[in-house]
Amino acid sequence: MSSGIGSLFSSLFLYLRSLLFSKHLEICVVGLQAAGKTSLVNLLSSGQFADEMVPTVGFNMRKVRSGNTTIKVWDIGGQPRFRSMWERYCRGVSAIVFVIDSSVPLPSAKSESGSTSTITQAPTSTKSASAPAPAASTTAPKKEDPASASASALAAGSSTQSPSAWAVATEELHALIERPHLAGVPLLVLATKNDIKGAARVDDVINIMKLDTIANREVSCYSISSKNQVNIDVTLKWLVARSPVGK
Repeated sequence: MSSGIGSLFSSLFLYLRSLLFSKHLEICVVGLQAAGKTSLVNLLSSGQFADEMVPTVGFNMRKVRSGNTTIKVWDIGGQPRFRSMWERYCRGVSAIVFVIDSSVPLPSAKSESGSTSTITQAPTSTKSASAPAPAASTTAPKKEDPASASASALAAGSSTQSPSAWAVATEELHALIERPHLAGVPLLVLATKNDIKGAARVDDVINIMKLDTIANREVSCYSISSKNQVNIDVTLKWLVARSPVGK
């Protein structure tokens, strides 16, 4: 009889402790279209990766559970018409996650400034170094249907974005974090698709996107692959470690 009562109190204690020590976070995932945001969110929430994803129209909300932590994730569309929504959903979150497609060819002129110790870099299991942008052809390219070109690129696992996407992403990121309502919110930049040959390294991302110039907030940059689940565990640990909303 006493053992049964002891077991009951033990179970009750564990339940109350889970309530008292549970954490509820809220993050916002933003970035240009086709950067890999939804693939990442789906992987975190369901543990599954899909090669083909439907572009996010507006926003999606998912919940990610890790141990005693529940993370509410806002996945916001990256098309130009949705970027004005970013600030609204980033207000009051525990962290802003900015996703960039690291398989996009690097711009020909890269910043020569080095990274600083204020940027946290996650190790990556891939050994491929970044490749320079391909040389321009002197002959007129063969005309190709845009739809078939996009399909071919997706089938090959490569990006359909041009090197100018780096400049656009950098401009959008800095414009976002300069908003007064987002002051001090931790920033995590994720360079996705590092499984693709020639993907930009973390140092490249830091330099090109001028992450080492961002002050008055925590900034981290990881190189990840949703397809091969590279550094996804590191990303999740970083998110879980953020302070709860309203703390």
